[in-house]
Amino acid sequence: MTQTNRLDGGQIDRNTSLSFRFDGRNLTAHSGDTLASALLANDVRLIGRSFKYHRPRGLLTAGSEEPNGMVELRTGARKEPNTRATTIEMFDGLEAYSQNRWPSLKFDALAVNDMFSNFLSAGFYYKTFMWPAAFWEKLYEPIIRRAAGLGSLSMEADPDEYDKGFRHCDLLIIGAGPAGLMAALTAGRAGADVILADEDFALGGRLNSETFTVGDHSASDWATQAVAELSSMPNVCLMPRTTVIGAFDHGIYGAVERTGDHLATLPEGKPRQILWRIYTQKALLCAGATERPIAFENNDRPGIMMASALRTYANRFAVTASQRVAIFTNNDDGHRTAADLHAKGVRIAAVVDVREDAPSSYDYEVLKGAQVTNTKGRHGLSFVEVSLPDGSTRTLDCGALGVSGGWNPNVHLTCHQQRGRPVWNEALAAFVPGGELPVGMSVAGAANGIMSTYGALQSGAEGAAKALDLTDALPDLPEAEDAPIAQTPFWYVQGCKRAWVDQQNDVTVKDVKLSYQEGFRSVEHLKRYTTLGMATDQGKTSNITGLAIMAEVAGKSIPEVGTTIFRPPYTPVPIATFAGRMKGQEFHPTRLTPSHFWAKERGAVFVEVGNWLRAQWFPQPGETHWRESVDREVRQTRASVGVCDCTTLGKIDVQGTDAAEFLNRIYANGFAKLAVGKTRYGLMLREDGMVMDDGTAARLAEDHFVVTTTTANAVSVYRHMEFVRQCLCPDMDVQLISTTEGWAQYAVAGPNARKLLQKIVDPEFDISNEAFPFMACGNVTVCGGLRARLFRISFSGELAYEIAVPSRYGDALMRRLMAEGEEFDVVPYGTEALGVMRVEKGHAAGSELNGTTTALNLGLGKMVSKKKDSIGSILSEREALVEPDGLRLVGIKPLEAENKITAGGHLMNADGPVDAAHDQGYVTSAVYSPILNSNIGLGLVKNGSERLGEKMRLVSPLTNLTVEVELVSAHFVDPEGERLRA
Repeated sequence: MTQTNRLDGGQIDRNTSLSFRFDGRNLTAHSGDTLASALLANDVRLIGRSFKYHRPRGLLTAGSEEPNGMVELRTGARKEPNTRATTIEMFDGLEAYSQNRWPSLKFDALAVNDMFSNFLSAGFYYKTFMWPAAFWEKLYEPIIRRAAGLGSLSMEADPDEYDKGFRHCDLLIIGAGPAGLMAALTAGRAGADVILADEDFALGGRLNSETFTVGDHSASDWATQAVAELSSMPNVCLMPRTTVIGAFDHGIYGAVERTGDHLATLPEGKPRQILWRIYTQKALLCAGATERPIAFENNDRPGIMMASALRTYANRFAVTASQRVAIFTNNDDGHRTAADLHAKGVRIAAVVDVREDAPSSYDYEVLKGAQVTNTKGRHGLSFVEVSLPDGSTRTLDCGALGVSGGWNPNVHLTCHQQRGRPVWNEALAAFVPGGELPVGMSVAGAANGIMSTYGALQSGAEGAAKALDLTDALPDLPEAEDAPIAQTPFWYVQGCKRAWVDQQNDVTVKDVKLSYQEGFRSVEHLKRYTTLGMATDQGKTSNITGLAIMAEVAGKSIPEVGTTIFRPPYTPVPIATFAGRMKGQEFHPTRLTPSHFWAKERGAVFVEVGNWLRAQWFPQPGETHWRESVDREVRQTRASVGVCDCTTLGKIDVQGTDAAEFLNRIYANGFAKLAVGKTRYGLMLREDGMVMDDGTAARLAEDHFVVTTTTANAVSVYRHMEFVRQCLCPDMDVQLISTTEGWAQYAVAGPNARKLLQKIVDPEFDISNEAFPFMACGNVTVCGGLRARLFRISFSGELAYEIAVPSRYGDALMRRLMAEGEEFDVVPYGTEALGVMRVEKGHAAGSELNGTTTALNLGLGKMVSKKKDSIGSILSEREALVEPDGLRLVGIKPLEAENKITAGGHLMNADGPVDAAHDQGYVTSAVYSPILNSNIGLGLVKNGSERLGEKMRLVSPLTNLTVEVELVSAHFVDPEGERLRA
């Protein structure tokens, strides 16, 4: 028989029965249950094991503050560890497993740790594993790695989808309890754009857990009506199942919405979770409060829970943890739990109240001035020992014990952005939000220390009105309980030996005292030395008790000891949620070149270049190796003509009357006198004098330049130029815009390049060598009137042009070029052939422009003008950067053509040691040249420009390579430049 602990009433749907499994056991539940309430209904108290001692653990709470009820959900690739049973919404077919145990939950072999607890106290890692050092790798580390962690991963790829989104509002209300609902009603009725977010699937907060009335309705019915009214407002967005995990700069909040965790199977395309970035004008924190426990001997047995959790399970879920319950309290709220349970037919063994003046009851026994001193029951509570005021001891027979030590406002989000510290409230004996709140945030309800229902309603309405500057009268508030706080601070039972403060991490009262004795007295040191508050609940149920114990042994007050502050996220978040869709092919945005689909039709092999997919080579029938394709493309281009899509190069339009002077400051070489219709190769330095990027700047008009950058640096160069424009040259008349995606651009290279272009460039434009010489540029039209830009530049060493048309015509232009070029045996070539030809010509590219090289290193020192100032020019002349024997760019050729050149390989003298001290340089780029029928490379060698012809050794210890090479000019092909000027 299942659900033996199910009560009458509650907010579950008894007409909908659900089946689920826990550790292989088939159980039943109802719609509206959580996994925690369903387990209790089925009389399952033992749920997990503690982290260090593997002590039996049961549920402690009913919310996200739960430290014990951690389970693994699902199987296979969808397996999810360390999920709180208290927040798992029940669905049919749910599978859950206990964790941190072996071989089974009831018989855990590692529970032997509990027998050696005296050797595993606070700081035992530091004391034990630091000596002897030789033991660490072979003994200590393997043991720790095997024992570490709670749950386990499937080690399979997560098949679910996750997403990210953006929302905006006038007022974000965090928490949908009485304060949050009243704030939303106030703001919503005023017409403000409101987002109301709550981590529960049922909005209402504590109203769903109480039996008192609000106005003429029960608390839960009033909440239902309020939610219904809010749902009808088009300006209000309700976000249940949504946890606001962090407060960030500029009024931005992070929130995780669990859109699919409550579904057995996700619909196609539906994300399991969404990470929202919410932009707010104002935010109102209505996060409520968390009940805190009292520490006493063996207070961690399954069945010992927070009193408010027992009330929640009984009133909302119609479940009792046991048919016989005791209560241990220092305040009137514990008596409310006893009264509610008694009204539902649960036997109350007694209410143990530490106060001498505790209220009496006719329904059950109240032991005034008494304390719970110990408990019994290994896998579940069976007896409670009580010390009475007269010194006698009494044993209570019970299966559950509700503990109520008062309430702590949930101040976590108030600390995230300004790092503001909460302040101590003596009446509450708790910390409340301090004055340094995140910009735009205010706090209402129990989160601000207002513990009555009426007070929460009132503060919620007033908080919304103040946040939005509402001048109208506040809405009429319903009648609700407004009882004052009645409690006596009581943190732990004196004389206890093993009283648990942080139950997940097994931190005891003794550990906190030991931390003080051993000098770890700062709250930050206490946290790290004992691991107090470092569990998945971030100390929501343990921090204040630990601080109180530290204050007592230090002879200080709790505010003098202080408190830690909190950082995001508020509750644990799956890493997949932070990643969103950024996995696999969607790891980053993928840009396709204008000729992509044409290239795909031609069977191109693609490669990722930054965010772009570029054709790497174009295999033809009969070619079985990529080198065959690349060699053919190089030979055919140099013999006739080839076309390469170079759209990915960064393109920046620079316009304005000061455009030339602006570029003069950006580039190391001069641009002020560049004539209209001319292009110039430019070298851009960082402020420290290192080369940032190279490219070209074409002057299309007196006030209009087109700057090209390398693909990899397109974004960083644009940012750099914007910084200079806005911060260093704010008075210049110059405007910038990135046009990289706006223009499709193709390199047309080879002896027949001009002949091919003359077939598509409209005849009124003369592109002969005399009219359009090397480094010319201009606006033209092609194919009968289509506007285009033509640049005569070459990075292959051949007669070459780059032609650009608006991107939407890019595919058509590529097809036209290939059709018109058939008579010239035109060939498309990819990035591999492009790289081969640029190395053959000796052009520096990404491998050489790696952020550590100077113009002098690259043989471009004369480009750094001495006649003008430019960014980086002064620092490029630092002594260490201009040493005569510094690294210089050279060509590298093996003495035996078939020997391989390895990029990254180091160059050593022909004779002598092979070590770092004798390193002469390294290879930056290496290719096979089908023109030279040899492997070749570029490299940086000490005083390399003076060592041409010298024989050296190329060594690569990682690949066991040693090759005899010769240093040659970096310009392997057409060193005089006759071809590109033809």
